Amino acid sequence: MSSQVLDRPAAVPAALIGLAPLAVRLPAVVRLLAAAHAAAFLLTDGRVLGRWFGTRILVLETVGRHSGQIRRTPLVYLRDDTDLVVVAANGGAPRHPAWWLNLRSAGRAVAVLGRDELDVRPREAGGRERERLWRRFAAVTPVDAYQRSTPRCLPVVVLTPATPEPTDPEAS
Repeated sequence: MSSQVLDRPAAVPAALIGLAPLAVRLPAVVRLLAAAHAAAFLLTDGRVLGRWFGTRILVLETVGRHSGQIRRTPLVYLRDDTDLVVVAANGGAPRHPAWWLNLRSAGRAVAVLGRDELDVRPREAGGRERERLWRRFAAVTPVDAYQRSTPRCLPVVVLTPATPEPTDPEAS
């Protein structure tokens, strides 16, 4: 583990950046911690562990692309109008997080925000939109430090609420 001090926004505690090497060195531990975090969040409708170092959390429910099992991942998010925005940082690990690979494969997920569940469709932000959303994330999370620690471009993922499909009155 490097003793180098990483730049961080004032709102981001050093402990949050300090946890990043776990994603690279001990991914199984991170998965267990994430599962426990998601379980506590879901059992308490977000009252327990609804924030991570002061930033709001959602639990993203995806379907495993190989297993077909429901996977639940707690993620820091920001709102952008009606969309939810997350970053597939994986703590700066060289690989994309499994939730992002599952989400891309399925093309849909459920975002759990406290008691509310929202069907969402993902898309990766690009260009000016990505830059704008990245700056917002960098103000409250250590994404800049994560990006410096990996050669992959960290995806900024926009989760757009799925509109219910209209019912066909003729089908009844």
